[in-house]
Amino acid sequence: MPSDKIIIATRGSALALAQSNMVATECREKFPELEFELKIIKTTGDKLQTASMARIDSTLPRGLFTKELEVALLNGEADFAVHSLKDLPTELPPGLKLGATPKREDVRDVLIYRGVASGTGRGFEANMTLKNFPVGTVVATSSTRRKAQLLAARSDFKVVEIRGNVATRLEKLANNPEIDATVLAAAGLARLNFQITATGELKGGAIPNGLFAIILNTDEMLPCVGQAAIGIEIRENDPRIEKICAGLTHWETLQAVTAERSFLNAMGGGCQSPVGAHAQVSGETLSLRAISFLTETPQRAESQRPIKEAVALGQDIARQLRAAV
Repeated sequence: MPSDKIIIATRGSALALAQSNMVATECREKFPELEFELKIIKTTGDKLQTASMARIDSTLPRGLFTKELEVALLNGEADFAVHSLKDLPTELPPGLKLGATPKREDVRDVLIYRGVASGTGRGFEANMTLKNFPVGTVVATSSTRRKAQLLAARSDFKVVEIRGNVATRLEKLANNPEIDATVLAAAGLARLNFQITATGELKGGAIPNGLFAIILNTDEMLPCVGQAAIGIEIRENDPRIEKICAGLTHWETLQAVTAERSFLNAMGGGCQSPVGAHAQVSGETLSLRAISFLTETPQRAESQRPIKEAVALGQDIARQLRAAV
């Protein structure tokens, strides 16, 4: 393989950089003869910090957090791009493909709220559950999927929109008495070195004091397609980068997210569609659970197939759910 520098395209947020540096570290360990360098690129989604992300009929362009990175790939300004896979559209531009998926982390969501001693607005005890928050609790999220599942569990909650990266959202929660809680991905928190202590406190980095967290199991809230997985996007017919990707891919993760992305594609939706899905590998079997809020009544479906039939499994589940629309 040539020994010239490999350019990794990434967004500039703290989470994007943490993920890209993880990938770069693994690359350097597995390919010590090569040099890897990050190239930070600002995306449309980074620039539209005031735009609503919670509109099901959104007029916002596809690939909000990926398009500019893809342009860099197609122009030869980068060799591969690191994405949160949940942000990567299921249909990629001609000439590009999903090259690798490293091992997935915890797919669950985390509800974060102020403790009783926070000093801002009302606070709640440690180790709360969705059931024992009071009527009228205000939860901030920009995700239609999270909003729909929260209201399905607690129709008395009030859900409002919030924008910004992880740190910004935590600051807004800590300092805005009109917001009681927010929801973030467990994997993103872990990659930023945040931890939930035995007493339920959220600790790490520059987290404001007085925040508590509970992990929502997948029976309470199914994750979005690709949540907790990293997607490495590359040019087609690039054998040098394909060889690197072969060393980065976790096969079970690839099959699971392939089923989920097949489901989302067959549903005709994007990353802001009000659907959730989670695929798991057990031996030679791949199972998939999904939920859709495209009708007034939530629709659920689950099925399984041999692990090599990931695409067909996703299509099966979408067919079941679309029949109910």
